Amino acid sequence: KKFLNFSDFDTTYISPNRYNYALMLEHFTNYEYYSVGSATPDPQRLRFSPKPHNKIGVYFGWRWIFLGWAIDADGLYGKKSGKKRGTEFDLSLYSSKLGVDIIYRRTGNSYKIHDVTGFSDRIPTDYSEDFDGLKVKMKGLNLYYIFNNRRFSYPAAFSQSTNQRRNAGSFIAGFSVSTHNLDFDYTKLPDIIRETMNPGMKVDHIKYTNISLNFGYAYNWVFARNCLACLSLNPAVAYKTSRINKAEGEKDDWYRNFNIDFILRAGVVYNNSKYFVGTSFVGRTYDYYRNNFSLNNGFGTLQVYAGFNFCLKKEHRKKKRQ
Repeated sequence: KKFLNFSDFDTTYISPNRYNYALMLEHFTNYEYYSVGSATPDPQRLRFSPKPHNKIGVYFGWRWIFLGWAIDADGLYGKKSGKKRGTEFDLSLYSSKLGVDIIYRRTGNSYKIHDVTGFSDRIPTDYSEDFDGLKVKMKGLNLYYIFNNRRFSYPAAFSQSTNQRRNAGSFIAGFSVSTHNLDFDYTKLPDIIRETMNPGMKVDHIKYTNISLNFGYAYNWVFARNCLACLSLNPAVAYKTSRINKAEGEKDDWYRNFNIDFILRAGVVYNNSKYFVGTSFVGRTYDYYRNNFSLNNGFGTLQVYAGFNFCLKKEHRKKKRQ
């Protein structure tokens, strides 16, 4: 019963939310990158990233759950293009003891090539070129447990459902599983890159499953009245099993290996229990290395939000009348 009690915290460090509901306006920007590399005969690396994708949404909250609707903001900024947009879905639920992240991403075709390393000397250092030969689909689930949950509050920094009153930190342990599907049509690369490309980078399709255990630390710093800054870093030991479809009729390969991934969370928020405003960032990296081929990808979501709580809970309405 104690394990399932999500309200069991030290009130000298954490004060509970006095309201039943919340309304919030939010702007969020999604970032991502993919990096493909090979070590022989000479080290080479190509980095791809799309333009950041912006959305604006209105959300209704009950305790630590927020539900809402968001629209693509790029059209409002006059940035809409004819290129196919990807699909992103990131849901994070924070309670005092347990947390969960659910992730789904499918890329569009708005990538640019940059950070070209180890290819022709004729390629300038500020090289940038459109590329529509990369398509990625990723699904993932992340579960974690907060050890010092009576004094440290993740919800205070990321879901505004409690208030952190004193500085506190906590060790965090978690489990993650994700699947990654990457289609890489290297024949669409510019000639100046393809003509000196290592054979190990000529991969048609990569499918890998990522299973990891992560352990890290998070700290809440109350730097002023009602003001909180949070930083959390969880390195993860990840077991990866993958199938690589090689080009030019070569035999497909199955690989199994271990790598290190990372989960980063950071946030700054002002919350006087009635009104709140803040910003947060959640980022993840996935690294894959095997023999003569490597794949690194990472993505993050930057949020800027403002809102207010309303409808006092019964116990606080009684206290107010006394």
